[in-house]
Amino acid sequence: KPVAIQSASPGALGGVRAQYHLRQMLVFLDGYVLNKPEIMIGQAHTKIDTEKCVISDQTTRNFVISQLEALATVVRGRLGH
Repeated sequence: KPVAIQSASPGALGGVRAQYHLRQMLVFLDGYVLNKPEIMIGQAHTKIDTEKCVISDQTTRNFVISQLEALATVVRGRLGH
């Protein structure tokens, strides 16, 4: 199954290590993990409005949108649509 991984953290690296290990597990489980773009939102507290539940930083929002579009393309391709 196609899978996209995203992470966010208050630290600078945005969950890099967690993504690395999660990617290993998903590959073992025969998940088709999207390689690019990778979404690791560092300093997330400055980019996400938790009260409104939205990504407030436009650059970050655009990056997430690009990953979701890439995932949709992979899903359509694997389903033959």
